[in-house]
Amino acid sequence: MTQHMPVIISSENGRGGMLAAMHLLREGGSALDAVEIACRYVEDDPTDHSVGYGGLPNVLGDVELDASIMDGRTLSAGAVAAVMGYGRAIRLARQVMEQTPHVLLAARGAERLAAELGESPQDQRTDEALARWRERFTERSVDLDEQVPLRAIAAQLTQPLNLQDKLYKAGRVDTLGTVNFIARDQQGNLASAVSTSGIGWKYPGRVGDSPLIGAGNYCDNRYGAAGCTGMGELAIRVSTARSLVLYLKMGMSLLDAGLEALRDLQVLDARTGQYMNIVAMTPDGAHAGFTTVAGKQYLYMTGAMNAPQLAERTLLPG
Repeated sequence: MTQHMPVIISSENGRGGMLAAMHLLREGGSALDAVEIACRYVEDDPTDHSVGYGGLPNVLGDVELDASIMDGRTLSAGAVAAVMGYGRAIRLARQVMEQTPHVLLAARGAERLAAELGESPQDQRTDEALARWRERFTERSVDLDEQVPLRAIAAQLTQPLNLQDKLYKAGRVDTLGTVNFIARDQQGNLASAVSTSGIGWKYPGRVGDSPLIGAGNYCDNRYGAAGCTGMGELAIRVSTARSLVLYLKMGMSLLDAGLEALRDLQVLDARTGQYMNIVAMTPDGAHAGFTTVAGKQYLYMTGAMNAPQLAERTLLPG
């Protein structure tokens, strides 16, 4: 059997998880195990406020987690959404794939499965994340007033203080964030995983693209894999991850497939600061990143490298 060079790519915040995953891949481990381990590393890091423990709370101060995982060899997939009170959402997503006949479990059902599988409850809120939650109300002079619809309060909290702020216009928004990984193992199998705590200060129960197979995550050994980060509602509306892989299936090059996925996003009425990042890999291990805003990067690492490296994401010309 041909032995392939292991490769892994991720969003910019995946460095620690990538190193852990590459160690496993070099030892002959599976791509599926690698992307799970990589996500779990980031989920356990309280300094990353876009994922897992320490993630930014919703408008009520609760952390809700979403995650998905997909096996490119079998097209099996598992996902969870709006999970509270348990950590390592990516592990739970994999258990949905392997222990149930379903693909996606949400909220109380996903939490019940976690309890059945012996997972220990864990409050995902940290003092730092809760402090940022309280500061958000103070900065915007907003109160949790029962007379004001919660949707209006959430809208105020997620808007920037200054719409002209250069960082905001460039897509560097403190409410957005996710981690994703795509890996190829020595057997040539692909796997992908995405984990997030979603938009900070969101309306309770909001679900983005990360746990939706085809929107934020898709993986197929025959053609390639793609994963998204950013404003999940955009990827949901045009099925970004699946679309990019479909363009590869149609015979497009990786570059052309990514650009076509960006064109799909371009027609949407995205608000100022709402962006979408994509990472993608083909079966031969070629990889690329794409973005709707300038200045974005992604991480990559092969089995021949000592450390992950950053690469520029491609922006749609014009």
